[in-house]
Amino acid sequence: MSGPESEFLRQAEERGYIHQITDRAALDARLRAGPVAAYIGFDCTADSLHVGHLVSIMMLRLFQRAGNRPVVLIGGGTTKIGDPSGKDEARQLLTEAGIEANKAGIRRSFANFLDFGEGPAGALMLDNAEWLDELRYIPFLREVGRHFSVNRMLTMDSVRLRLERDQPLSFLEFNYMLLQSYDFLELHRRHGVALQMGGSDQWGNIVMGADLVRRMGGAREGAEAFGLTTPLLTTASGAKMGKTAAGAVWLNPDRLAPYDYWQFWRNTEDGDVARFLGLFTELPMPEVRRLGALGGAEINEAKKVLATEATALLHGRAAAEAAAETARLAFEQGQAAASLPGIAHALPAPVIDLLAAAGLVASKGEARRLMGQNGVRLNDAPVTDPQRMLTEADLQDGAAKLSLGRKRHVLVRPV
Repeated sequence: MSGPESEFLRQAEERGYIHQITDRAALDARLRAGPVAAYIGFDCTADSLHVGHLVSIMMLRLFQRAGNRPVVLIGGGTTKIGDPSGKDEARQLLTEAGIEANKAGIRRSFANFLDFGEGPAGALMLDNAEWLDELRYIPFLREVGRHFSVNRMLTMDSVRLRLERDQPLSFLEFNYMLLQSYDFLELHRRHGVALQMGGSDQWGNIVMGADLVRRMGGAREGAEAFGLTTPLLTTASGAKMGKTAAGAVWLNPDRLAPYDYWQFWRNTEDGDVARFLGLFTELPMPEVRRLGALGGAEINEAKKVLATEATALLHGRAAAEAAAETARLAFEQGQAAASLPGIAHALPAPVIDLLAAAGLVASKGEARRLMGQNGVRLNDAPVTDPQRMLTEADLQDGAAKLSLGRKRHVLVRPV
């Protein structure tokens, strides 16, 4: 099969974004014909997006850079239901106030990725509560529900996997597929959206939505509707992308400092460097391939490039370069750079407590284990005694450097 001719699909395939497309040839032709509007939905389950969402965000950015209109759909309405895709149990239902707070945080996650200006490629940010909150139940069932076969819905992974595992699936969650499909229809009617994109776990919902648009979309642009998914991302060791011992890798700086974000990428496994350079930076692909082919100690230079480029996209070039310089001072020169992440804590305090307070460990038990493996340092000196206290005498220039391994550091200052 020959490669795509449209700029977006060509780059998306080359950089590794594409897993499935409902009709590859037809979408390629539509993209060549002129700008297309496409959307990805983000439910409001937290007050920031995290690295697990980053492939979708980067794909929207690439879509815009190719001259198309990206639409960010905030799930103010669907969050009230909860997406069962990939979940073993129902999500905890949030209050209206909680959803509103999370919506505001999620909007900030996109600030540096998309251009929300005017013009045919200006990004839109919409909220599906605008139409879902106004639905009347019986008319919705008559107009939309009749297009959905329960037999077919039961074959979709989001439903089938729950049933196969004998895990409960509420009728509330079962409705999610209808609402997501209806989102596609409303966006098609209101803004001419012809493409829904998302992670591979959304394939069933996306296919159903495209089918609904073709059935009910009317004459607008021939009721064109396409679906595209990205691959499920795991690390080379099989871990879920964006998860660490300390929790999710958040995108908003009030949840995770730029330095810690830089460190996350610097700690990428060797086997992931080439793939992540393609997905999470905008370096030209020849440079991606060159860096990805480095071996031995040189792979660490590629990791630093990955960390700096990924951080620059989210936090800006100045913050990324400051993080890289802080790392150089802390790791290569052994200095406790003033720009390291820090916590304020009453002293004296057990080192074990400070490790947990700083988010360097998930539990005190983990801290004790790492001490036994010479993995904890205070001012670059090993700490092996679980009873060790950090006192005022440990401060250097008003702070003490607490380290986990060679790559994670935090400054402790007295309250």
